[in-house]
Amino acid sequence: MSLNPEQTIQFSPMHRLQWEEAQQKDVILYPEGMVELNQSSAEILKLCDGTRNLDQLVADLEEKFATTGLRNDISGFLEVALSNGWIQQN
Repeated sequence: MSLNPEQTIQFSPMHRLQWEEAQQKDVILYPEGMVELNQSSAEILKLCDGTRNLDQLVADLEEKFATTGLRNDISGFLEVALSNGWIQQN
């Protein structure tokens, strides 16, 4: 499965994204375990609310961090997230 940049991106209802105090980082929780996230990955997933497509996610993150050129990194991470089932597209 490949990311469709036109479709909106939503965090999977089968997973939960939350701050884990013990690890001092955001994590993805699911029935089989937990995935620790770095700050960049967590910031991307927090915006996967079903209202934004790839271009909108990139624009919002580049504005938030006052930078440009994030598209390749964001789309690469989202491809991994999609293949792992952490996100879905509508």
